[in-house]
Amino acid sequence: MVFIGMDHGTTGISFCIMSDEGNVVDVFKIGREESKKGLVSATEELKKRVDFNDVKLMAITYAMGDGINKILPTEKVRDRGILSINGAGKVTGGGTSVFSELQELDIPSVMIPGLHKDSNSLDKLFRAAYSHQASPEKVSISYNAIKQTGWNNFIVADISSNSVDILIEDGKIKGAIDACLGAMGIVHGPIDLEMIRDIDENNASANRCFSHAGAIKIAGIDGKVANMKDQLLENYRNGDEKAKLAIDTLIMTVAMEIAGLDVVCSNEIEGIVLTGSVGSATEPFNFKDEINKYFNNKYPLKVISKESGAIGAAQIAMDVFNGKKEILGIEVDI
Repeated sequence: MVFIGMDHGTTGISFCIMSDEGNVVDVFKIGREESKKGLVSATEELKKRVDFNDVKLMAITYAMGDGINKILPTEKVRDRGILSINGAGKVTGGGTSVFSELQELDIPSVMIPGLHKDSNSLDKLFRAAYSHQASPEKVSISYNAIKQTGWNNFIVADISSNSVDILIEDGKIKGAIDACLGAMGIVHGPIDLEMIRDIDENNASANRCFSHAGAIKIAGIDGKVANMKDQLLENYRNGDEKAKLAIDTLIMTVAMEIAGLDVVCSNEIEGIVLTGSVGSATEPFNFKDEINKYFNNKYPLKVISKESGAIGAAQIAMDVFNGKKEILGIEVDI
């Protein structure tokens, strides 16, 4: 008996296969571009690793997840659980093709919602302030974080192509700050005044601004999303001053966002969980050490796997199958 978790990430779609004892059997990733071009098949990759008859439940994340606010059986979800794909970063179609493949499999599955203004599980102040706070994989990341740490009051900092920080209070997600609002990631970031002017003057779309507002903006890097992080880190290794400024600025904005979430937590923060390809990085810089320079050991810092989105989704699948009715405050309706 096994469970599968799927993380619909910015640069690719990750899968985790988990045993019924909660052990990770395998984690693998499919590139978006490769999927769209038919160079790789999610079905075939899964078949290599697992007998579909042994899969008891799969948990799926997809895009913004703003069309649902509960964990629901996939067959009961309309329009893939989204209101619109527009304004969500670069669209390649790779994630959609993988989702279509999974729908055709004879595997029971559920979909995890994103965090947004219609999420009854969130604090009403966050819902009033922001129409969208985080996509569904941030829920699975947070679930993996709570499993890994045992903490009930903490902040998850997921730093990769974009940066999203999530506040967990009393074991439930209280709120989060989306990539277009606060901290920079490698690719995506907040839309500032200069960008608003560019949008108003029809020099750029809002989505293009969002997709070029991360550290790459400072480093002067453009190209395929999947390649930008590697290029930035290579420039950093080579002593490029713009690349160093970009990374240092990203870290500063993440520190500000974490501090802001700490302020609005009603309880004392037990620690900070770091994840994502940048949040878990140890070279060419150690993200944990760099972010701690701002906090001076105020918080315990725990680094979890950069594949925590897929792992957490598999953990959700397992616990939902075993009868859990609530995940981080989000209702399970199956």
